[in-house]
Amino acid sequence: MIHAFSRSLAQLSDPRIRKVVWFAIVCACVVFAVLWGAVGTLLTTTSVSSFGWLEWAVDFLGGLATLVLTWFLFPAVIGTVIGLFLEDIASAVEARHFPKLAPAEEQSILPALLVGLRYLGVLVALNLVLLVFLLLGPLFPFVFYAVNGYLLGREYFELVAMRRLGPDAARRLRLAHRGELFLAGVVMAFLLTLPVVNLLAPVVITAAMVHLFEGWRNELSPDTQ
Repeated sequence: MIHAFSRSLAQLSDPRIRKVVWFAIVCACVVFAVLWGAVGTLLTTTSVSSFGWLEWAVDFLGGLATLVLTWFLFPAVIGTVIGLFLEDIASAVEARHFPKLAPAEEQSILPALLVGLRYLGVLVALNLVLLVFLLLGPLFPFVFYAVNGYLLGREYFELVAMRRLGPDAARRLRLAHRGELFLAGVVMAFLLTLPVVNLLAPVVITAAMVHLFEGWRNELSPDTQ
């Protein structure tokens, strides 16, 4: 897994990847700004009290809540957006590291978008529920990264796997490596919550998943080739 992520980082200088990196950075900034605006509007548009000091307190806490919610929802939303760049990233990785692979079956953006939207709904709902675990203090990060790691690992795996495998073969491969996929997902979730790093993380994560997928696929029987 470390090898996959290190190779992905090393390829950020690749001209084919560099173009996608800039698009991903712009998209990440836009996603964060839209989330910030949407959550902030939702939390601050309603007046809750005629007492000035209480209204000020609510507005202040609302600003903190906006930041917290935006930060926690960012990994879920950017995972959907990066599906639009999946083919460019995966093709660049394959061209450099797996040149003997036959071209992947050409797909429309729709399948990747549907996978992203499906996981987006689940991730957003779960992350809102996870806010309750803030009351548990030190336990919250473990719960947050475990849940998001599991779902992000599955999402990125499916986005990459469906380029070359059918649903049954992809499921067998995922189950055969579910432990490694969970750990990779936790790393993904962590990278997506680090300031500045999370601007580049979607590209690095997608590239790393291509490396992981190809490594796992080659370990199984020919029907997964």
